[in-house]
Amino acid sequence: MIVGLGNPGFRYRNTRHNIGFKILEAFAGKHGIRVGKKGYHGRYGIGRFAGREIMLLEPLTYMNLSGDAVEAVCSSSSIHPKEIIVIVDDINLPFGALRARGKGSAGGHNGLKSIIGKIGPEFDRLRIGIGRDGMPEDRSGYVLAPFSREERLILKEMIPKAVECVEIWVKNGIGDAMARFN
Repeated sequence: MIVGLGNPGFRYRNTRHNIGFKILEAFAGKHGIRVGKKGYHGRYGIGRFAGREIMLLEPLTYMNLSGDAVEAVCSSSSIHPKEIIVIVDDINLPFGALRARGKGSAGGHNGLKSIIGKIGPEFDRLRIGIGRDGMPEDRSGYVLAPFSREERLILKEMIPKAVECVEIWVKNGIGDAMARFN
């Protein structure tokens, strides 16, 4: 299962916190997987990629409760946390940087904290750098702000690169993804 984190609603669509949704939607579009079914506290789609069935999930619980959606899928299916890749924004990485990681901590991210609280830390993460340049003391105001013009230009190159990273990850494993994209 590939999970893209973000917040539901038009208001948040083009914000830094929703980069997980953007990358998941780009992956889905490239591989013809419709993420339109409602259930599991989110929107999901099931399709085939690299010879296997995969589920794509966008939690619609707001970021801080993302674990509710991931837990709902895990408890009603045979998906184990070790078979999950979570795509998430990271203010500690420069804008546009990618960091593939296996199990670990939340690193201060509330969406990851929620997932870890529900299913444990055994899932993989693709952290997407949204940087800190110009970040005010109010961290939430920064992550919920829309992308700047310059950032949107970087996104045009970074999103396809992130999709390629996920493709390599699913095909060849996290080691290959880390070696190529970190």
